[in-house]
Amino acid sequence: MKISKYNATDYLKTDEDIKEYLNASFETGDSKLIARSLGDVAKIKGLSKIARATKLDRSSLYTSLTEQGDPKLSTVTKLIEIFGLSFSINTKVD
Repeated sequence: MKISKYNATDYLKTDEDIKEYLNASFETGDSKLIARSLGDVAKIKGLSKIARATKLDRSSLYTSLTEQGDPKLSTVTKLIEIFGLSFSINTKVD
């Protein structure tokens, strides 16, 4: 039996899928997961296109959007805007 590596991008087919994926990532509060999730969506949307739109170097953007990366808040806000999304702050539910 062949087991393939899980790749979230295989399941993100619609804008709604992407929105829910990013919401779930942000809800965890895990900065590494958030960075990786933003990177997954950037790959789906086209990393080179996203790099041009954010005026960031493609390789720097790629590196910052991994579990080892730590994107600046300005990068995160640019990405969210380019993805056609916006932030919303809610009261934490325990």
